[in-house]
Amino acid sequence: MTMTLSTSISPITGTYLSPATNSKPSLYPTNNSMLTLPPTTKTTVLTCSSHPRRHVVAAVSSSSGTAESLVETGGLLERVEVFDVNGKSILISDLWKDRKAVVAFARHFGCVLCRKRADMLAAKKDRMDASGVALVLIGPGSVDQARAFSEQTNFKGEVYADPSYASYKALSFVSGVTTTFTPGSALKIIEAYMEGYRQDWELSFEKDTRTRGGWQQGGIIVAGPGISNISYIHRDKEAGDDPEVEEIMKVCCP
Repeated sequence: MTMTLSTSISPITGTYLSPATNSKPSLYPTNNSMLTLPPTTKTTVLTCSSHPRRHVVAAVSSSSGTAESLVETGGLLERVEVFDVNGKSILISDLWKDRKAVVAFARHFGCVLCRKRADMLAAKKDRMDASGVALVLIGPGSVDQARAFSEQTNFKGEVYADPSYASYKALSFVSGVTTTFTPGSALKIIEAYMEGYRQDWELSFEKDTRTRGGWQQGGIIVAGPGISNISYIHRDKEAGDDPEVEEIMKVCCP
């Protein structure tokens, strides 16, 4: 079976796949034939190791606005375990196995810029709810930190902790001093403080964050329904590198 997909790429933050017609083509061929894609699109057919007959087309958006191939990321994420604010473990892929979800990955739970991003996404939650899309935030750190973040911010979505940072590694999110202290991130911190947001320094200097240096960057994905179905990914190139929220909404709630 051969199918042709057209790709629309945003010049601002990324890319997402949209069919050439209003029909909804299957992304799971029943035989071993490959999907035919436009020659200008750097999109790869992904075969997940745990589902050898499943073929997934995934599009990636980056801060530079280029299209990349998402290779084996869905398979890697299947094995990642996260914890809710009550300490209950869940496979991260179960968060979008039976539904579509917008999943924001915070730098850490005390981060002032992540609190602003959480509000940016929460402002669209009514629209997500109307489309049956879940809003999720994951942070690297402990369950106690996740609970404190949830209580402090009254975030409208679900909050989970990833103590092992495994999801960040699987998604190849960047980390380092040079991605944290930049002129752009400094300006965004000033703007966030002027808007009333505050860093939680106690959370920021707890062992789970301090021992990692607090240099981890995050991102946003749109995933599901389906374990390996990731339709959008934005990787922050520096602290506060927010994508245009309407680009996310076009993917999750068309």
